[in-house]
Amino acid sequence: MSITEPPALAADALKGRVILITGAGDGLGRATAVAAASRGATVILLGRTIRKLEATYDLIEKAGGAQPGIVPLNLNGATWNDHEAVAETLQAEFGRLDGLVHCATHFTGFMRLAEVPPKDWLDGLQTNLTAAYVLTRSCLPLLEKSADAPVVFVTDTAGRTPKAYHGIYGITKAAIEAMSATFALEYASLHPQLRFNTFYPGPMRTAVRVKGYSGETGMAHPGPEAAAQQLVSLLAGKTESGKPL
Repeated sequence: MSITEPPALAADALKGRVILITGAGDGLGRATAVAAASRGATVILLGRTIRKLEATYDLIEKAGGAQPGIVPLNLNGATWNDHEAVAETLQAEFGRLDGLVHCATHFTGFMRLAEVPPKDWLDGLQTNLTAAYVLTRSCLPLLEKSADAPVVFVTDTAGRTPKAYHGIYGITKAAIEAMSATFALEYASLHPQLRFNTFYPGPMRTAVRVKGYSGETGMAHPGPEAAAQQLVSLLAGKTESGKPL
């Protein structure tokens, strides 16, 4: 789905729910964490830079949100055991998980596919695809216990229609679309409360976009806050029209 005017949500639309958000130290991840907390969620902030996670933490506390959790983890270097440890920590500290949002991304810039450096290829696969899969897989036992557990993968237009020069970023976004759809098909009857969605936020003024569009003026696109509100509507089980998914 792409962003439109988000449906109105009650201030307690996510009250009592624990939501894990990757890439929560900056951009859409930070904005989503703040927006979810403003709707009553206890958000778990996962990212590689503690300083940035602490800044998000402070924003939530200043706004009167529930005390967040912080999980420092570099997804690019994380092992399968590291992801399992995250799930174990959530079980021990919170006893539940009611949603997972994958905002973390690896993007270094546009280039011809034949010229993608080997390290960029491997880093893109690891951060954008493998980590999203392994973290989701590790958290499934917790999510299955929730009465309503959305899993949201942030995607891009390149994930739906191949585009030149999008390199490993575009390829992994296409794989994310396929992975989300496969999870949805497999869980539709097994655990229907587990909702798998991809979310396209549209162009946003973030540090990731600057890597590809350094010549854009600062106000060419809105910040990530509007997209975050739409994403939170998705977490709450609302579509653009406000109807349940």
